[in-house]
Amino acid sequence: MSKNLTFSSYFVIGVMLFALFFGAGNLIFPASLGQNAGTNIWPAVFGFLITGTGLPFLGVLAMGFSGSRNLQELASRIHPWYGIIFTALLYLTIGPFFAAPRTGAVAFDIGISPFIEADFTKTGLFIFTFIFFAVTTWLSLNPSKLVDRIGKILAPGIIILLAVLLITALVNPIGSIESPQEAYASGAFVKGFMEGYNTMDALASLVFGIIVINAISSIGVTTKAGVLSATIKSGIVAIFFLSVIYVGIAFLGATSTKEFGLFETGGPVLSHASTYYFGTFGSIILAIIIILACLTTSIGLMTACGEYFHTLIPKVSYKWFVIFFSLLSFIIANFGLANIINYSIPILMFLYPLAVVLMLLTFLSPLFNHARLVYVSVAALTFCISIIDGFKTFCDLIKIPYFDWMLPIISFYEQTLPLYKQGLGWLVPALVAILITGTISRLAGLTASES
Repeated sequence: MSKNLTFSSYFVIGVMLFALFFGAGNLIFPASLGQNAGTNIWPAVFGFLITGTGLPFLGVLAMGFSGSRNLQELASRIHPWYGIIFTALLYLTIGPFFAAPRTGAVAFDIGISPFIEADFTKTGLFIFTFIFFAVTTWLSLNPSKLVDRIGKILAPGIIILLAVLLITALVNPIGSIESPQEAYASGAFVKGFMEGYNTMDALASLVFGIIVINAISSIGVTTKAGVLSATIKSGIVAIFFLSVIYVGIAFLGATSTKEFGLFETGGPVLSHASTYYFGTFGSIILAIIIILACLTTSIGLMTACGEYFHTLIPKVSYKWFVIFFSLLSFIIANFGLANIINYSIPILMFLYPLAVVLMLLTFLSPLFNHARLVYVSVAALTFCISIIDGFKTFCDLIKIPYFDWMLPIISFYEQTLPLYKQGLGWLVPALVAILITGTISRLAGLTASES
């Protein structure tokens, strides 16, 4: 018999999901968006919320709806090898390639950088990240209740601290909102939409979804409908808190440009605002909380990646995976926050469409009897478009001409695909492919095992 949960149960699970999503890195993107969007802040924020909170919510629901035990099992509906490669690449992206190094770089930018001389920044980053990832390694190899306890204290601590800062900024803005930067002067909504990719929360939701489902199941909800209903209600709590904080930080960023100038990343916005409103004491408290929040996030990422890859390659121990991933994160963190963010964008332009179509296919799967034909066709078509978007973004990033073999493909895509120039060229073809192959599968009576 499935148990009915009380509102307090949904709320507790929702706050847990919020804490999973809300790494300290998420603070920097809405702040940067606010600074750059200026007077175009609201369309930009709306676009950001779709990818920054809407897609993560969809991802968690997809895992609940699918009934899969983990992401690899879900992605294996396309092909077992695809399931392994996609899941491994996703874990590497939200782990040692980008998100984990970002925790160290953000902790340094917000917590340490304001207190040291500019000439000492590179050396300071090296020393700080060495200690940061050494502690990450030690605590990942020696799991204790300490990390959980710190996490439970930090989640409400961050919310309270941000609430005080953002309410102060709303009542007494730092300055007037300036004109938008060139990238946001036109098409602010689309720019904000793409900026939401940087949170990586939609990718992480495909991993976190299982944690939420297990939490719901552990308190007595057993039916698929019950689990999905509880996941929706808990997810609404999480995205409400995320959305409010994103909007508030974006507003803070928009009002800070005149007083502080335009920063390369959003990190200094928060530290400068804390000092502006509350003096050195305020910036020290912010620094301590951000460093601890980044540390708990880093430990969670190292643990998750170590466990997954040890399951994938049992001959290599969990210990050695954690040590290797922590060392890799330390090295990448020293390229600096701006570089980590920039170089993650080509990978995100490639991975996000594949993740989103997997979510869509999960919800629509019963309509075409889970036929593998649909999964394979839609994933292959999306891959052909998103891989070119990834290469394009990489070439733009390092300021080199597009490779010769890319030019005819890009020209074809630009002329034939709706929304291609807005970075959403994969969307309409994926929907059309679902419709066509889904209809064929229904008419032919195909199922997952037969197609």
